[in-house]
Amino acid sequence: MYLGIDCGTQGTKALVLDADSGQVLGAGSASHSLQSAANGRREQQPGQWLEAFEQATRQALAAAGIRGEQILGIGVSGQQHGLVLLDEQGAVLRPAKLWCDTESTPENQRLLEHLGGAAGSLQRLGVAIAPGYTVSKLLWTREQHPELFARIAHILLPHDYLNHWLTGRACSEYGDASGSGYFDVRTRQWDGALLDFIDPSGRLQRALPQLLEPDQPVGPIRPQIAERLGLNPQAVVASGGGDNMMGAIGTGNIRPGAITMSLGTSGTLYAYSEQPMISPHAQVATFCSSSGGWLPLICTMNLTSATGLIQQLLELDIQAFGALVEQAPIGAEGLLMLPFFNGERVPALPNARASLLGMDSDNLTRANLCRAVVEGTSFGLRYGLDLLRASGLQSQTIRLIGGAAKSPVWRQVIADIMGTPLVCPRQTEAAALGAAIQAAWCLTPGADRQAQLAALCERCVQLDASTQTQPDPARTAQYEEVYRHYREQVSRLAEHNPA
Repeated sequence: MYLGIDCGTQGTKALVLDADSGQVLGAGSASHSLQSAANGRREQQPGQWLEAFEQATRQALAAAGIRGEQILGIGVSGQQHGLVLLDEQGAVLRPAKLWCDTESTPENQRLLEHLGGAAGSLQRLGVAIAPGYTVSKLLWTREQHPELFARIAHILLPHDYLNHWLTGRACSEYGDASGSGYFDVRTRQWDGALLDFIDPSGRLQRALPQLLEPDQPVGPIRPQIAERLGLNPQAVVASGGGDNMMGAIGTGNIRPGAITMSLGTSGTLYAYSEQPMISPHAQVATFCSSSGGWLPLICTMNLTSATGLIQQLLELDIQAFGALVEQAPIGAEGLLMLPFFNGERVPALPNARASLLGMDSDNLTRANLCRAVVEGTSFGLRYGLDLLRASGLQSQTIRLIGGAAKSPVWRQVIADIMGTPLVCPRQTEAAALGAAIQAAWCLTPGADRQAQLAALCERCVQLDASTQTQPDPARTAQYEEVYRHYREQVSRLAEHNPA
């Protein structure tokens, strides 16, 4: 039995996996709160993650009907890019700045200029650093909180922090490290010189966690944490990884051919690559995977975060929202939403704001507004898919995950806009499942590591045939017209909101 944890923006999920049968025996969850400000600040208290970890774990064990002593290994998935700073005693110095935090956009721009712009960043790191990456948060901390900066002993990403809490060790793995902005995805090494540019004293380099291979365990769980969680004191903590890397494993996306699309707070698209195919497009992040290869990825910052705002505005539950989307025609009778409520990464519009275009006295209806936000957020993913395909990635199918993937209406919209068939895995909490599979992989002895991981995915990742959705050619053609209009408006916006 293995425990998979996914610590996301909105909450923590836990599941218990029987790796022999491939069955998920039970699951649990607990929510987080977000600290926001109008200047783009998006932060969370890491202490909340620990409480949610405990609550979700106890729920999962109870639902599975097993004793915690039966858990052999623990895998942790975490939201990428977040910054957790610890002092010498392991205490958290300040709230964690998250992936969706844009407060450090000016600092990111200065760092990008130091690297020689997007092209220079791609050449040096293999990725173009963007607002939200970890590196700008470090420069922001030095300038805004110098007294705390002077006490930094450990620089951790969210999943690194949870592993540190579980084991007492400060480690990171290549996939999650790829999104820090101070890691070379080609050589799989930290870029210490970039950190020395932020602080020439070398403090930040000394605070970096040790890098681990994706199938390498961090170590045994600490006895006091095992007791608090009700787990086996001999349980081993796997390297874990970022939520996208764990989502790839949890959807069986460990070979070329499939694309995983996640419809969560943000929208993500990623596909496995055997080589570091560095895209000339700065918005494509060629991260390392947590399965031995690379994971070219795009991320839109506004997905269910945007649709949720419209749901709240119109006081709708998810079923009523979906019914209204279905009522409106493709193109929402000319109503187009650019849903950039918190700026946007793909398309690259960090300073943009949301807008509603094409309104008249007839088309401003509840149904059209609901469809416009679904189409607008989906077009951002289509924009990203176009970039991935232009970079040479082939995709025959989409494996769809995330909360919105449960909606048949949204599944059809995605299939039609992308012009690609899709299917959902039976286990929709793909990141938590991937973390559990990775824990089993870490504890499976043998020489052929890739074959072992493939066998685990074959056994544990099951697709839900009832969710298979084919694109309708006529609807796809209609969407192409609306998408062209979206691209035109994005181009105009880019002229007035340079990245």
